[in-house]
Amino acid sequence: MAETVIDVLQATAERRGAEPALVAKRGGTWRKTSWEEYLQTVLAAAGGMIELGLAPRQGVAILGYNRPEWFVSDLAAIAAGGHPTGIYTTLTPEQIQYVLDHSEAAVVVVESEDDLARILPLRERLPRLRAIVLMEGESAEPGVVTWSELVELGSAVPRPVVRRRIEGLGADDLCTLIYTSGTTGPPKGVMLSHRNIVFVGRVIVEHLDIHPGDSIISYLALSHIAEQVVSLHAPIAVGACTWFAESLEKLRENLLEVRPHVFLGVPRVWEKIQAGVAAAGAGASPIKKRLVRWARGKGLAGGYADQRGEPLPRFYGLADRLVFSKVRRRLGLDRARYCATSAAPISLDTLEFFLSLGIPLLEVYGMTECTGPATMCTPERYRTGCAGFTIPGTEIRIAEDGEIQMRGPHVFLGYYKNEEATREALDADGWLHSGDVGALDEDGFLRVTDRKKELIITSGGKNVAPQPIESKLKSIPSVALAAVVGDRRKYLAALLTLDPERLPGEAEAAGSAARDPAAASRCAVFRAYLERQVEAVNRTLANFETLKRFAVLPGQFTIEGGELTPTMKLKRRVIEERYAAEIEGLFA
Repeated sequence: MAETVIDVLQATAERRGAEPALVAKRGGTWRKTSWEEYLQTVLAAAGGMIELGLAPRQGVAILGYNRPEWFVSDLAAIAAGGHPTGIYTTLTPEQIQYVLDHSEAAVVVVESEDDLARILPLRERLPRLRAIVLMEGESAEPGVVTWSELVELGSAVPRPVVRRRIEGLGADDLCTLIYTSGTTGPPKGVMLSHRNIVFVGRVIVEHLDIHPGDSIISYLALSHIAEQVVSLHAPIAVGACTWFAESLEKLRENLLEVRPHVFLGVPRVWEKIQAGVAAAGAGASPIKKRLVRWARGKGLAGGYADQRGEPLPRFYGLADRLVFSKVRRRLGLDRARYCATSAAPISLDTLEFFLSLGIPLLEVYGMTECTGPATMCTPERYRTGCAGFTIPGTEIRIAEDGEIQMRGPHVFLGYYKNEEATREALDADGWLHSGDVGALDEDGFLRVTDRKKELIITSGGKNVAPQPIESKLKSIPSVALAAVVGDRRKYLAALLTLDPERLPGEAEAAGSAARDPAAASRCAVFRAYLERQVEAVNRTLANFETLKRFAVLPGQFTIEGGELTPTMKLKRRVIEERYAAEIEGLFA
């Protein structure tokens, strides 16, 4: 049984040989890398890193968008005995310096000359940094080598040198460092072992029904464990082929070219696809609109019937032929056996929208500290609005205070250089304390309700979970994001941001002349329209959960602005500080 990530790579390369492992577009043409080429490039790059001065147990940081060189750098760092760390491209220079210093990076691999320009000014404050590798382009800066120079350096290193580093790896050794997105303070380095990653890779392959040769598209941030597991490690475990999107902007175009068998989207991606489908449907003829409305009714009923193990409604097959199959083909999802959503809460409106089109979005719940998934849904076993069942070979329990806790071979080694935080997260019996609140139903499905530390306690002593309310508010078509506030207050209120893509159509329906969020935030007609929709949400809530007031912000919550983490979670502390005046106005 293969024990380390490199063992798995070598075994798969031996089996799959000349078959494609990686596909990326270069000069407008898709270029394939075989499994054998993949392995040999990893070994050469590992030798190059050793030649540049990477010692065992030192860090290698990677900054750039998804591409074959990112994967090779990650695996080469592991093969050389180091630990790779992905850096979010959205981080500030100060945040980048923190990760480089904390991870003890001796080598930094950057994608472009622009990325290089972000690293160079930091060098004098990073005494451990030995070299910078530039994936694309050239530089005359001392200590900077190009990608071809790295591979050439490594090709000259005797293979036994790299082999000894690989043979020194153990299943329970640190394999990779993933930095948390830092919702409550500086990011923590999550130490994942080879055992963690190999176990989860195999679980995903087995239960998501991934086959050798299947196509998977890589486009989400590789600094996040979800993307690493789905597009890097699971394909290595089975011999699937990873295609690299050219950019987030070209994702829709690339989906049509790749037609993946497995597709993971964070909620914001699914919301954008939903908005695009809805916008396309708005221009259809009255007859076509009636057909789609009829088909979606069959689709929604059929989706829920399927979950209950009941027969599909009459004419579901006809609806699939006339509508659903065409939608899947136009989205590039006609071959997708598994469409997943993870990383953040998703609204019931979005889940039911896709369910009504014959595309069930299967939720996955987890965290970096358990190597990604703790629970998952499968096409054979899923429930809309639930986060799935416990992945095989692991345990989940709900503590007395409602906290979700997990134990198993997917649970991390601890936080890098932070024993205090490790003790807080991992108890003496090996249970990982998630910080999330939830419940398991009689069928073993998990429902996540909120974060323990984000619970709002009103002045009346009521404990309120803001995330479910925010999820309902996001189901209002024009709302992009919502932040519920009201800790130690008499009632709850909310800050709303508007979706620039869906707003024009919604404003027109409301009779408002506004066509952008800033104008809509000032428009009395549009506000009255929103008030009716917020009131409809209130009717679904307990009395103490209802929103008494709300403010519409003219701008957006963004990663760059600091209100969102790189995985699109709300940074509540930042929002409360930045919009303190607006919040006070809601309770005046």
